[in-house]
Amino acid sequence: MNHVIEPQADDLQADDLPEATYRADLAMGEHSARHLRRILRLYLTVWDLLDVADAAELALTELIANVVRHVPGRRCQTFIFRLPAGGVRVEVADGCPELPRAVMGDADALDEGGRGLVLVDAVTDRWGAEPRRDGRGKTVWFECRATKAADG
Repeated sequence: MNHVIEPQADDLQADDLPEATYRADLAMGEHSARHLRRILRLYLTVWDLLDVADAAELALTELIANVVRHVPGRRCQTFIFRLPAGGVRVEVADGCPELPRAVMGDADALDEGGRGLVLVDAVTDRWGAEPRRDGRGKTVWFECRATKAADG
């Protein structure tokens, strides 16, 4: 089920318009990362944040690949937020309680996996993983700050 959550007209103030947030709650499959990358790019285009698009799309692809590989049932929720200071935050929440870990330099050269979070670490400004507040699984997230925001 996909949702775009937009503010109610009563909640809007002229100088403080909240940005739309995207939420997808689905079972991930072979083409899910491609579809979510397209949605992410649409938001980044509207928000004039294309300078972070390549990094954010790569990081999102890696988080979705981890869901497909490691989460029974491949079910997760994906959230896209616009950061007030300029940038984007993407969260992927699933029901698997095991927190991922980046394999910094420990992976064998012939291993097929283990480098996704190393890539996320390399292309994003911040990332992390934490247990969900309800105790049912975890949320893995990353942030990419816009160049204009990072310079300021």
